[in-house]
Amino acid sequence: MAATPIDLDHLARYTGGDKALNSEILKLFNGQLGTMVSELLTVLQQRDARKWRQVTHTIKGAARGVGAFGVGEAAAAAEPIDPALSQDRAIQMIETLRVEGEAVQAFIEEYLAA
Repeated sequence: MAATPIDLDHLARYTGGDKALNSEILKLFNGQLGTMVSELLTVLQQRDARKWRQVTHTIKGAARGVGAFGVGEAAAAAEPIDPALSQDRAIQMIETLRVEGEAVQAFIEEYLAA
């Protein structure tokens, strides 16, 4: 897990540090992250390697964009996995993404409450 779930300095490079804009972006990411990780469970059951790569790639890009580098690295590690050939490894990566995602979501909730 990354030292800080969200690198706010990284995000500020794109938002100018505007708290309202940060909040809006983090809310969007927070909502999408849980949905996309859940979607990986469906993709795993379907054993769809193309869709797996698409979803993990999307998570990776979105996470890196907001500064959620732990999630981004987990998604990068998951991206080349073929869920049809490496189901156990895919399950492990979904769990890693879930754990990293929970840390990010808790961080975002604290940020929004401040």
